[in-house]
Amino acid sequence: MKHLTLSILLSCSLLVAGSPTFAKKVQKDDPKARAIMQKVEDRDDGDNQENDMIMILIDKNGKERIRKIHSFSKDFGEDTHRMMFFLHPPDVKDTGFLTYDYDDESKDDDQWLYLPALRKTKRIASDDKSSSFMGSDLNYADMTSRDLEDYDFTLLKEQKDNGHKVWLIQALPRRPEVIDETGYKKSIVFVRQDNYFVVKAVHWVRDGGYLKYFDVKKLQQIDGIWIATETHITKKKGKKTEHKTILKLDNVVFKDTMDKGIFTVRRLEKGL
Repeated sequence: MKHLTLSILLSCSLLVAGSPTFAKKVQKDDPKARAIMQKVEDRDDGDNQENDMIMILIDKNGKERIRKIHSFSKDFGEDTHRMMFFLHPPDVKDTGFLTYDYDDESKDDDQWLYLPALRKTKRIASDDKSSSFMGSDLNYADMTSRDLEDYDFTLLKEQKDNGHKVWLIQALPRRPEVIDETGYKKSIVFVRQDNYFVVKAVHWVRDGGYLKYFDVKKLQQIDGIWIATETHITKKKGKKTEHKTILKLDNVVFKDTMDKGIFTVRRLEKGL
């Protein structure tokens, strides 16, 4: 699943359906739902992208912290490499994050975080990918795509959302290891029928009894490619909002070519 696009805000009646267990799982993989998710996976998201990002972190008391980021992504065949550099505030300036997102389902995605204060690059292990990314409501697993073969999909229903027809699709992890890595026991996504973009999602978080909502507030076509230019991620326990992250993209540019040398650990440590 193309994960930075996953977003959802569901009705309370749907949310009280409860969390799944492997022993009690009744519904099996739905071929129609899988075909839809395959089209989500195959949707054109551009080969060489560069953009600015504003990350707004909002605590339960409404206090905001703002971070400015510049990012690059490039397709290497079927794989995608992504680089992010933090520009502001000073306490995170020059922090860098590099991801190798592999299409090969047998390979674990590689991720590195450079911490300038320590002058140290940390490789993110699989058992750390469910932890928070830079204090946000994203975790490290959210920063890469999901392997479709790791999930059973079920088409729940069709309805309208913000004037567009959508499919509601449930995703259940096939193995406990997938839950361990992502931190999610279950997910439901809203897929727009006209462009196969996931515009909303909810995740049942394994630890702490939280629900995490993704909601694409602004979706734009840039050079013919659909881009979520504003996404809200909200972590709730019951009706109480515990934390919120807002992502805003600006100056999104798709390039004909991009230097491969950007996507190396050496460049990660060198900075923008």
